[in-house]
Parts: sequence; C-alpha cells; structure tokens
Amino acid sequence: MPTMENTARLLIVDDDPEIRRLLANYLAKNGFETIVARDGRAMTQALERHSVDLVVLDLNLPDSDGLTLCRDLRAHSNVPVLMLTARGEEADRIVGIEMGADDYLVKPFSPRELLARIKGILRRTHALPPNLRAEAQRCLIFAGWRLDTATRTLTAPDNVLVSLSGGEYRLLRILLDHPNRVLNRDQLMELIHGHAAEPFDRAIDVQISRLRQRLRDDSREPQLIRTVRGEGYVLAAAVEGRAECGQ
Repeated sequence: MPTMENTARLLIVDDDPEIRRLLANYLAKNGFETIVARDGRAMTQALERHSVDLVVLDLNLPDSDGLTLCRDLRAHSNVPVLMLTARGEEADRIVGIEMGADDYLVKPFSPRELLARIKGILRRTHALPPNLRAEAQRCLIFAGWRLDTATRTLTAPDNVLVSLSGGEYRLLRILLDHPNRVLNRDQLMELIHGHAAEPFDRAIDVQISRLRQRLRDDSREPQLIRTVRGEGYVLAAAVEGRAECGQ
C-alpha cells in the first residue's frame, strides 16, 4: 500500500536546469510526483495550476529571492517549504525560518538526505502525536487559547483566528504535549525537524520568537512561553483536552 509520503506531489523551484532534472528524476524514482519551476514567476504559476504537498525552494533565484517567495506563500498557504541555502549562510537559514520555512538544507547535499528531509516533513505534517488522538482530544485549551488539531486553527481569547505556519503549528503542539516541562534546543529540533541542532543554530530561538508573537506573549517578559536560562523553553500553562472545539 502506498504511504502518505510517496504519493505526494512536490514542486521543485531552482534556477539550475541540471539540478531541477536530477532532483525531479531522483524523487520520481522514489515514488513522488514532481513539478519543476525555474523562478518565482514559474513557481506562482505552478501553484495556481496544481495542488502540491511540499515545495523545495532554492534561496537564490534570478527574478526574486526565496525568502520573499516563502513569506508571500506563507501569507495564504500552509504548504510545507524546504529551503535550500548556501553553505555558511547562517543568517539566511535563520531568516528562512522567520519567513515560515519548515526546514532547510545546506548546499551541497546528497539526494538521499533531501529525500529523508522531505519524508520527515511530510510525516510530521500529517501525523498527530500518539498520546493525543484526534478523536479524543481534538481541541486543546490553554490560557484562554483554543487549538483545533483537526483544522489546525488557533483561536485567541477574544475569538480572533490566528494563522500558523506548519513549523509554528508543530512547535506549539510539542509545547502543548509537554506543558510545564522544560525542553532544550536539541530536543525541540529533534521533535520538530527530526535532527539535532547544529552548532550556533538559532532556528529554534527564531521559531519560539515567532510563536510568541502569534500568542501575543511579550518577548521581553514572556508569561506563556518562558525561557529557562541555560536550559531551554517551557510552556507555563495548564492544557485541557476536549473532544470538540466550540466556545
């Protein structure tokens, strides 16, 4: 029986025709349907014509940069984005996460690593933590907020709907799964991205900052997602699970 991952449709956006061809052929051989685009305009056209499950997006494109494209995509879509970045450009990786990328891969990379990252993102996108079955606890309530795990809708205490990127949703789910428990950066990286933090990697810090903004948590004196100096982060709130997410 085909799995969720190998029936997915992928959009590969890269200005190098040889890279597009190699990646498309490799991923197709591994069971994926692939669409390619050479620049931002072609990417937009492809997304208008096709429903895709994940975008592999190169940071450097001739007509627009991948960061802007990721930000614009995230404004109206939760489709996962795997960002391809140049070696040593840590600032670009951090900004990529800020713009809503779900993961990043540094060039040069092996096709096998790309495949593993894609499968990991798709598994995390479609899977729910085993200790929280959707039919039993569809709604998670904390500090006046409501998260509908079926629709991935976050509702503020004043009933305003707050949009979340795929990475923000997974980070919030992890924190809600472990309330009042300190999680360090390596644990969060492993749970969110499936790999440990790289040296000097600030991706988790950036995602925490973004999630605090979504939750209206003052970054100078956060009350909901607190920083435990030298240890990590903790969701300082009780979490209640309900079968439905009504008011």
